Amino acid sequence: MIKGGFTLPGETGYEKLTLELAERWGADVIRDSDGTKLSDELLDSGYKIYTTICPVREHNEWIRANDLTRQQTFLCTNPKTAQADTIKIYLLDDFFNDQFDINSTEHGIKYWQVYDRTTGHEVLRDKWQYDTNTGSVTITAIPMHQYTVSFLAWRIWEEISMYNHVTNNWDTEHLLQLNPYRPEALEYLKKNLNQWCEDNPDTDVVRFTSLFYNFVWIWGSSERNRHLFTDWASYDFTVCPEALDDFAIEYGYVLSAEDFVRGGRYFSTHRIPTAGKRDWMNFIGRFVRKAGRELIDIVHAAGKKAYVFYDDNWVGLEPYNGFFDEFNFDGLVKCVFSGYEARLCAGVPVATHEIRFHPYLFPVGLGGLPTFSPGGKPDEDATAYWINIRRALLRQKIERCGLGGYLSLTLEYPKFLDAMDRILHEFRTIAALHNEGSPIVLKPKIAILHSWGKLRTWTLSGHFHETPDHILIHILESLSGLPFDVSFISFSDISDGCLDNIDVIINAGAENDAWSGGLYWDDHHMVETLTKWVHNGGAFIGIGEPSAYEGAHRLLRMSHVLGVDTDNGDYSRHGRWTYELTENPGLIPEGVDIQYRKNVMLTDGETRVLAEKNKVPTLTMRDFGKGTGIYCTDFIHTPLSPRFLLNLILTATKEKLFQEYITDDPLVEAAYYPGNKKLALINNGQIARMASCTINGKKYTTELKPFELKILRLID
Repeated sequence: MIKGGFTLPGETGYEKLTLELAERWGADVIRDSDGTKLSDELLDSGYKIYTTICPVREHNEWIRANDLTRQQTFLCTNPKTAQADTIKIYLLDDFFNDQFDINSTEHGIKYWQVYDRTTGHEVLRDKWQYDTNTGSVTITAIPMHQYTVSFLAWRIWEEISMYNHVTNNWDTEHLLQLNPYRPEALEYLKKNLNQWCEDNPDTDVVRFTSLFYNFVWIWGSSERNRHLFTDWASYDFTVCPEALDDFAIEYGYVLSAEDFVRGGRYFSTHRIPTAGKRDWMNFIGRFVRKAGRELIDIVHAAGKKAYVFYDDNWVGLEPYNGFFDEFNFDGLVKCVFSGYEARLCAGVPVATHEIRFHPYLFPVGLGGLPTFSPGGKPDEDATAYWINIRRALLRQKIERCGLGGYLSLTLEYPKFLDAMDRILHEFRTIAALHNEGSPIVLKPKIAILHSWGKLRTWTLSGHFHETPDHILIHILESLSGLPFDVSFISFSDISDGCLDNIDVIINAGAENDAWSGGLYWDDHHMVETLTKWVHNGGAFIGIGEPSAYEGAHRLLRMSHVLGVDTDNGDYSRHGRWTYELTENPGLIPEGVDIQYRKNVMLTDGETRVLAEKNKVPTLTMRDFGKGTGIYCTDFIHTPLSPRFLLNLILTATKEKLFQEYITDDPLVEAAYYPGNKKLALINNGQIARMASCTINGKKYTTELKPFELKILRLID
């Protein structure tokens, strides 16, 4: 058994178990986990040691003595209807009272706003009063109008600590989080880290979890709607009056509470970013890089390496913003459920990439279902996640993997131990394939077009289970294991001339969301540029409501290329083009079900309908000059959908569906590594498959067991 490349969570009191599993799984590193410390026996066991720190936690005593250094956020009350000429709104009624407290300082109230939501106008400051004793705002109102109050709130329970307490029934002190934007707080952090490095001589790698600001996670007062707003890619938790003041000086304009809360809808990553939001993200990003680098320099000066866990308090750490190398991290750790998350990790410019497997060694999972508790089947969970992840690992190398949580929970689940045996063997086998170079990729170069561009490379907003309703996340998951070069571009990239090296553009999403593009399509120069690109030979694949923006003669601005549009009622009395289905053998794998949209309509008689449902086209193709437009109503990731997406891309670029490096079975995927002349085959299905793949003119046929990975060494 190949050893190394594996990080095992240790647990004090279970030293024997820890060391036995370290030997069984070939670990070379032992780490601590949240709320745990390693015993001297584990520290002295000869393994390298990762120690987890979250810079902004574990400082309750100092924060209480310096209460202005607590972190904050803007909150917006639910709209309340005035019954008379005044209305009283209690600010924390709608929110989990263990998470928030009101910032009623003079500096904080300066940024509060009261809105008449019926008129959409802000209520002037002399028309409302705050009562410190009751935590309420009394507003001079117009009867039957709705009102909200947006206010700054101290966050009094760090959200990951809060989640862990609730999930694991911890009975320990609630952790506060420190705001390093305050100069005295940052100085304290640096002094504390210097001392910490001295006090932890056994630590080889400091694993930052992560740096300063957590993704937004606002809890409600009612258990019927506990998670009011969650967005893994949001910057809501970065605000404080001092930063808002400095921003106004630097940028020449003031950001208000409304810029963040948007009437209580908040500013989800799925919405098209305003100039103000982009400016704020850039402003905070610069601060995080500067302050973060100061901490990392301290770690390096102590002779230790610095890794970052790209989850939890990750905000400002975007690895694809062009500035990530300013941190000087030695490695990045990413928890992964899915293939696209592995691809996100693999492309980050650091020396070491490590993925943390799921399930996490907790009694219940993130969705609240049992894992290492009665009713849980962690072996099945681990295998299901692994089947998704390994597709991506065939395409791009990850050097390390690991687990997290409490190792003692595995004692009652021997099948999980067996599952990890198989997973670790396959992980190391795949990692070794990359040692002599990358696998072959097919000719078309793919670009995903959306508002965020490369900033949101291989991600949307969180894990797959957090964004299951977004078409693009399904596309990314299927795409993560396909043999293509993939880039992520924005609309400004097109204006800057990025199309020369792109063969296929995929644009997918809903009308007016950040992924389809919304108002960016209200630019005739953009439409003209893309139209010319397709006419000269490019392929535009639109899924869902691509290029949708109300205001022109068509809702889909690329309808002339796609040959379809969506009718929101304007064409209710217009005739519809009749059509006959066009045969395209092999394009849609048997078992793929394309959901239909009842308002899809053909725009002309040149569009070919390749699939339909309920007499509505679900998949169409149209020649446009030398190029092609393909439209699909929906896309849902299943074991068969990667082959469907592969076929769409090849069809759009007029390539053969069945060619070298592609198997004849849609449930079996292949990756060929010319450097070591090895062919990797994976069966993504639950039954045995017989599959063939042609390499350099020679056909190879083999049988694969359910979910099997098989490596063939090819001989000339």
